[in-house]
Amino acid sequence: MDRRQFLQAGAAGLALSAIGGYAPMFAGQKPKRVALIGCGWYGKSAHFRLLQIAPVEVVALCDVDKKMLAEAAEMVAARQASKKKPHTYGDYREMLKREEPDIVHVATPDHWHALPMIAAVKSGADVYVEKPISTDVVEGQAMLAAARKYKRVVQVDMQRRSTPHLIEARDRIIKEGKLGKIGHVEICCYYHMRARGNPPDMAPPEHLDWEMWTGPAPMRPYNKIAHPRGWRAFMEYSNGIVGDMCVHMLDMVRWMLDLGWPKRISSSGGILVDKNSKANISDTQTAVFDFGDLPVVWTHRTWGNAPDPEYPWAAFIYGDKGTLKADVHKYEFIPRGKGKPAKGKALYEYDKYPEDETEKDLERHVASAVRAHWKNFLKMVETRGRPVSDIEEGYITATSCILANIAMKLGRTLTWDADKGQVVGDKEANRLLRRPYRRPWIHPDPKRI
Repeated sequence: MDRRQFLQAGAAGLALSAIGGYAPMFAGQKPKRVALIGCGWYGKSAHFRLLQIAPVEVVALCDVDKKMLAEAAEMVAARQASKKKPHTYGDYREMLKREEPDIVHVATPDHWHALPMIAAVKSGADVYVEKPISTDVVEGQAMLAAARKYKRVVQVDMQRRSTPHLIEARDRIIKEGKLGKIGHVEICCYYHMRARGNPPDMAPPEHLDWEMWTGPAPMRPYNKIAHPRGWRAFMEYSNGIVGDMCVHMLDMVRWMLDLGWPKRISSSGGILVDKNSKANISDTQTAVFDFGDLPVVWTHRTWGNAPDPEYPWAAFIYGDKGTLKADVHKYEFIPRGKGKPAKGKALYEYDKYPEDETEKDLERHVASAVRAHWKNFLKMVETRGRPVSDIEEGYITATSCILANIAMKLGRTLTWDADKGQVVGDKEANRLLRRPYRRPWIHPDPKRI
């Protein structure tokens, strides 16, 4: 480690101390009983970071894909201290009733976040839920209402708030005023991540319960794009790239700049280039989140080149004294005039967690952030405080992105009344705040939680 790396590691250590650090929080405590709902790639990946930092006992796993479920049970047993294989379930309701876990990790596709999360807090569990919290606005309102009514800690896995180099950028660049007056923010994603091709629909594999996988969403024929990992290609299960990638960058900017709700949201775009794919999400979209005296402008394209190849998924924060570029890998402060430039990089902890180097499909640059996010959640479980990515923050960010899609669909700017949870003077837009649920599933109602 050279001097520059040492200084970066020191700064990252300070940043981690702000979100819980490495204090031995669990000495003498009985291990928390943990359950995972959704055993796909990211659910397992995030869950394994928990097993690295806390003496929890994973008692149960739930998934509607029997093959994926069995594989996950073997992997968890190999990693947890007890070496016990978790009990496995195909229905989260049965799992919650039989196992009574202390902590539930909801890592399903987006259309399945609301119902299990609400059921888990009703059962008495604290919840770690993947982002975005919901596919429609009313789901998010119901999830927030449930967390507050049942007094449960709910952390949303928007882990930019726990990313060491981004904490450093916020504290040492933004909070110290090095940007000066901030007047414009651009956020973007130019990854070629939209599903391509048009494979035929087919019968689902025998190990997959497609009826349960679809759940409250509209029934589509099974297609290999959707499962596993490709379901965000379809608006029936998600909010597309805005719901997947914009939520991270918008939430990061809201956190860094201490922003609440946008006042107005507009958006335009659609499927402008790749018209032959079976995917029905936009391949091109721009959205403006108007925070009053600060516009935050989102752009995604799943084709062509990124304007700044070094920052294809990022935020650009412009002040009259300089510019901050930030993403999941690094940040860079570019002063205007005689100021001192600054840089930072993602924290890798191979010395403490050597398995990070070999774990299949792990986003290695994110591992330290996910661990810190879990630590913050566990600390709040003990203190009963609000975590850094509390369910209310997840609701604000997810709703803002959902409203962007509604604005694009309707072709007009939406004015949001955060107190009423409605679009001002727009009955058509307000009808779209709640998606219809497929029977027999019942849409959650925030007034009847």
